[in-house]
Amino acid sequence: MRQATGNALSAALIAAISSIEKEYTMSLDRTERNARPGVDRQFIDRWSPRAFDPTQEISREEIEIIFSAARWSPSCFNDQPWQFVVAPRTGLDFQDFLETLAPKNQKWAKKAALIGYVVCRRHFAEKEAKNAWAEFDSGAAWMAMTLQANALGWYTHGMGGFDQAQAAKRIGADGNAYKVICAFAIGKRSDPSTLPEDLRDAESPNGRKPLSEVVQFGHLGTPPTA
Repeated sequence: MRQATGNALSAALIAAISSIEKEYTMSLDRTERNARPGVDRQFIDRWSPRAFDPTQEISREEIEIIFSAARWSPSCFNDQPWQFVVAPRTGLDFQDFLETLAPKNQKWAKKAALIGYVVCRRHFAEKEAKNAWAEFDSGAAWMAMTLQANALGWYTHGMGGFDQAQAAKRIGADGNAYKVICAFAIGKRSDPSTLPEDLRDAESPNGRKPLSEVVQFGHLGTPPTA
């Protein structure tokens, strides 16, 4: 009995060590992502990998949590113009969604747990007027769901490289009423070596412009200071 218990503990320990080693080997250089002290780590740790683990499936509960976070985003007149149309890899729609992506994006997105689109309604729901801020508001919702996905251990990757007209037709989006803004993938990270060779060099978090080039006081175009 003791020997059996010992063997089980040894197996569990080996599995834990293996998991730590895998995460260590997947660690990436973050020297270009140093932030001002006080900035929450959730913003610095968010990035858009391409190497996803095809064995990882996203549950219905996780999907609902991720997009529930997007519901709480701010919007003009609280109109909430965003919609997300998604296809988990285990579902019937995944291949159709994948085929709307640019060929280079299909190479890696085929291993994602989910592919989806960010869609916005072009007009306010309660009036006939065009909503000029619909895409801006939908971007806020995208950021919210991205950060929530990261909090659950998932990574997102937004894509402009997709056939917008084909995607709109596939999901039944009337172009006069809706705009398919972008496509995206959600997945669990895998080792960069699993990517096609032409994509491996890009598999690293990007740096950011200095704050002096982003925030200016009183006048646009003020020369950035050190």
